[in-house]
Amino acid sequence: MKPLGIGVIGCGVISDIYMKNCAIFPGIALRAVADLRPEAAEAKAVQYGVPAVTPAELLKRDDIDIVLNLTIPKAHVEVGLMVLDAGKHLYAEKPLAGSVAEGRRLLQAAAAKGLRVGSAPDTFLGGSHQTARALLDTGRIGRPTAGTAVMMVAGHERWHPNPDFYYAGEGAGPLMDMGPYYITALVNLLGPVSRVVGMAARGRDRRIIATGPRAGQDIPVEVPTHVTGVMEFASGAVVQIVTSFDVKAHRHTPLELYGTDGAMLIPDPNHFDGEVMLHAADWEPQVMRHAHGDGNYRGLGLADMADAIVTKRDHRASGALALHALDVIESLLRAASTGRAEALATTCDRPAPLPTGTATGQINMAEMAE
Repeated sequence: MKPLGIGVIGCGVISDIYMKNCAIFPGIALRAVADLRPEAAEAKAVQYGVPAVTPAELLKRDDIDIVLNLTIPKAHVEVGLMVLDAGKHLYAEKPLAGSVAEGRRLLQAAAAKGLRVGSAPDTFLGGSHQTARALLDTGRIGRPTAGTAVMMVAGHERWHPNPDFYYAGEGAGPLMDMGPYYITALVNLLGPVSRVVGMAARGRDRRIIATGPRAGQDIPVEVPTHVTGVMEFASGAVVQIVTSFDVKAHRHTPLELYGTDGAMLIPDPNHFDGEVMLHAADWEPQVMRHAHGDGNYRGLGLADMADAIVTKRDHRASGALALHALDVIESLLRAASTGRAEALATTCDRPAPLPTGTATGQINMAEMAE
C-alpha cells in the first residue's frame, strides 16, 4: 500500500512524538510541516527532513492526504474547518473542539465532503488497554458494574513553560485536558455514557510558572481546577471520575473496574503501556498479548485511520468517539454548574478491538483491519 501523505499544522511540544512515529507506521509518511511561527516549523523541518511551509501552502499540496492538527485547543475547529474545506482528511489532537456544538460543525463539514475526522487520544489502542479490553470481553470480571477514574496532579505550570491555555479559554481545565484519555478508555471498555452528575471547584485564582523564560510570572485561572462526577453507562455500569490540578499527592489507581466476578486495575490511559492487574482470588498481573504496549505510539490512531481510508472500513479513533467524549466532559461541567443530572446528547459505537500481537514498533496494518 502506498503511504498516505501527512501534513502537520502546529509544531509545538507534542509534535515531536507524532513526527517521529510517522516513520514507524508503514501506511503513513510525513510530507510537510507548518506553524504560524516560521521558526518553529523550520526547526522541525530540519529535524525530520521535510519542507517547512505556511499553513495555507500545506493545504494546497497534492502529496498530503491527511492533515494532523496539533494547534492549541481553541484553534482546533478553525484550523479543522480549513483542512476539510481544502479537501483533506483531518486528524486532531484532543479535545476535538471546545464544545459539542463546534465538534458537530466539524463532523458535519466532513460528512458533506465525504472526508474522515479522527482524533486523539489513541492511547486506548495501546497494548495494556487492549489487553484490558480482551479480559473484559472474555468475561474475566463478569458483568462490569462500577469503577473509578482518577487523574489528580498539582498543575501543569510546574513543567510547562507556557501553561496559560490550561487555565483560561476553550479547552482549559483538568477535565478538558485529561478527561478525554480517561473517558475514551472507558468507552472502549464499557461503551457509551448515558447520563452524568458532577461538582467542581477552583483551588486558586492565579498560578505561578515554574520553568522556562517566564518562570516566576503568575497567570490567571478562569476555570474549575477540580472536577468530580459520576458517569452512568448505557450498559448499566456506574463509574466515578475525578480530574484535578489541585492535588499534590495521592495513592489512587488511574482506572479500576469492578464486576460481578472480579475486579481489574488498568494503567494510566495517557500511556500505551503499563501492567493490568486482575483479581479473582487475589491480585495477579496479566500477560500483555497486544502490540504497542512498550513505548509511546502516539499516531497509532492516525495510522489506523489511514489504513481504514484505503480499505474502506471504520477507523477506531473516530470523530464520533471524540465527540461523545467531549459531550461527557461538557455534560459533567454543566451538571456541576446546575446541580442536576445531565443526559448525554450523543452516543457512539464501541471501537472495534485490536487483535493480539507482539509488542513491537512495527504495526501490522492487515491485522488492524481484522
